[in-house]
Amino acid sequence: MPTPHNEANLGDIAKTVIMPGDSLRAKYIAEKFLDDVKLVNQVREMYAYTGKYQGYDVTVMASGMGMPSMGIYSYELYKFYDVENIIRIGSCGAYIPELKLFDVVLAENVFSESNYALTLNNDNCHIVSSNKDLNTSIEKASKKTGINIVCGNTVCTDCFDVYMTDVNKFLERIPDGFNPVSAEMEAFALFYNAKLLNKKASCLMSVVDSKYIDKIATTMERQTGLDNMIKLSLESLKEL
Repeated sequence: MPTPHNEANLGDIAKTVIMPGDSLRAKYIAEKFLDDVKLVNQVREMYAYTGKYQGYDVTVMASGMGMPSMGIYSYELYKFYDVENIIRIGSCGAYIPELKLFDVVLAENVFSESNYALTLNNDNCHIVSSNKDLNTSIEKASKKTGINIVCGNTVCTDCFDVYMTDVNKFLERIPDGFNPVSAEMEAFALFYNAKLLNKKASCLMSVVDSKYIDKIATTMERQTGLDNMIKLSLESLKEL
């Protein structure tokens, strides 16, 4: 049944959801990659499209920016729409010099200083993991497509790290040995919801900025320049 944030009916949304942050990116994916597409949600312009990718059922739905937005939409998809798998696809900043613009990162574990888990579930949790089976499906798709990925840990922040007054102070608070390769803003809420509700979640990211690179991806590049990551997420449907 519909929720306050999603007008789709039960059955309108596939068991696997690909979840970009940007509604226009969801629209772009649906129009470029999917067949038999139906718009199933447009509440708050958080577009959700259900269709087929080479015969495989899939929904592409925007999550919005940040953990609160991702937390709401992913929780409802898991809890009320019987979704089993969510693959977040989005942008990230690189924390190691080896990563270049538009390299694709697959998150293994995510650290956040957020109290998301404490507020939601009275759980003082700050590190949570992706689903190994879902990550394995993505890794298999990577090998078959030749789309390279870098697997590693990521941090999930409550604010855009580029705007932090002293990012080094934040980095000093990351647990010893965690060694993040990237930073983003949604994965912790997604992964924690999946853990809480016994579902599966993964996060693919494309590098759009780096402390080691002067260039930053433009708005247009962020919207449409991420096709390798998008294709990889869709190809993983064949490995589930």
